[in-house]
Amino acid sequence: MNRAKTAPQLVDLTALPAVPCPCGTARRAFADRPEFPGTVHLTQITQSARTHYHNEHVEVYIVLECESDAAIELDGVLHPVRPLTAILIPTGVRHRAVGEMKTVIISTPNFDASDEHFDPQ
Repeated sequence: MNRAKTAPQLVDLTALPAVPCPCGTARRAFADRPEFPGTVHLTQITQSARTHYHNEHVEVYIVLECESDAAIELDGVLHPVRPLTAILIPTGVRHRAVGEMKTVIISTPNFDASDEHFDPQ
């Protein structure tokens, strides 16, 4: 079987436009690459991050920088994090980052804002 070779792509995540998200702001890459079933986000998480969940997306958070008391809340349970902590978040898990931090988030399938869900307040 002969498959067409696609070109690699290098992206400076810091050069992408920042868009608001429930966590703070995100810069998203690779949504247009059919051979990669996901997106990569450079996300600046703020103190006002909101608890949310996804019905379709699985996410991996990789903490690059964070405050010393930073944590990730998963289904109501706080877990301390530090730089280079990786967190796998399956579908349906309510989550939010607690404290300011910079993360890389890998979302699969491709990120779609319509799959961000919030519990009634």
